[in-house]
Amino acid sequence: MGEEGRLAVGVLTQGVRLRAVAPDYACRVAVPFMDLARAHVSLSTEILSDFAELIDKGAFVNGPAVTRFEEAFAADAGVARCVGIASGLDALRIALIAAGLEPGEEVIVPAMTFVATLEAVTQAGGVPVVADIHEDDLTLDPDAAAAATSGRTRFALPVHLYGQLADMTRLASVGLPLIEDACQAPGAVRDGRQAGAEGLAAAFSFYPAKNLGAMGDAGALVTDDGELADRALALREHGQRRKYEHEREGFTARLDTVQAVVLLRKLPLLERWNDERRSIAARYLEALADVGDLRLPPVPAGSDPVWHLFVIRTHDPELLAAHLAEQGVQSGRHYPRPVHLTGAYAYLGLSEGSFPVAEALARECLSLPIFPGMRDDEVDRVVSSVTTFFDGA
Repeated sequence: MGEEGRLAVGVLTQGVRLRAVAPDYACRVAVPFMDLARAHVSLSTEILSDFAELIDKGAFVNGPAVTRFEEAFAADAGVARCVGIASGLDALRIALIAAGLEPGEEVIVPAMTFVATLEAVTQAGGVPVVADIHEDDLTLDPDAAAAATSGRTRFALPVHLYGQLADMTRLASVGLPLIEDACQAPGAVRDGRQAGAEGLAAAFSFYPAKNLGAMGDAGALVTDDGELADRALALREHGQRRKYEHEREGFTARLDTVQAVVLLRKLPLLERWNDERRSIAARYLEALADVGDLRLPPVPAGSDPVWHLFVIRTHDPELLAAHLAEQGVQSGRHYPRPVHLTGAYAYLGLSEGSFPVAEALARECLSLPIFPGMRDDEVDRVVSSVTTFFDGA
């Protein structure tokens, strides 16, 4: 088999490089990186019925389902208010603006995150100030955040990466208001605190591959601050609180009623789906301990992540990924280039070596399959395939 046959095919999805197996052994796919169809099988009849009702009523924009979902998700997240938004990026951007970010003010962001975190800052008129992550949880390092603070700093924007809640207690001690990027972490808990309930506001993404996924782009902003929520409601719809009364420039960033209908059906299943992810992660953690040079995901004391991703580390993740693909196991890279080393943010003037912890994670990371409905035999296949790679090394 030639080199092309051994290498997995990169599929870009929201900045995620999934490794779909090459065509010459596509028939051998035993374990997909994710299978969204499994989550929809038990819901398809109800969702189709909801769609038929929506078509009949025609309430496609700001329909009653949007309000019902907002109320249900706020209760689930343990906050007073939820504002349905068109995407996670929109939710982050609107959260920053509604919280009072002024043009030119700085926002501290982690060096390891999806690019949307920085996009939200710049699109809201702010300046992203990158800080390193901590080895203990792979989220924003509170000490690095404190060191990056200046007289122009307005907010810190911790990211609950891979479904692991950042250390909100230590980050709060830095003395900055916190806006949470909780896009990967609905239901995650740390020290008794739930993702989205600790910061001034938080943003969630319901991109289809997320723990709570819609059937298209969707997101939400949550907060206990009623005035912030009201400003967000206006910003999502052209800056108007009442029709044709535009107090400031806004966006078209509403949560579609179609997506709200889907999310209302899925939200009651989120806890069960998260528990399935936890169960799979526990099996990986036990079975892959002391295998080769693997470094398994850290889980700090008092933390209960929701495992949006299960990210292992090894000295040559591309080689391991190719081996897994040959065994019919798909894998992913999240994210193989830290945001400060991408072309989009070259203007920040940050060179390689600026943030060693994030850069090492980017070089070494490989995501294993983890999704609701994943069978025991599929988990066993992943474990066996990883183990045989190192046995033959």
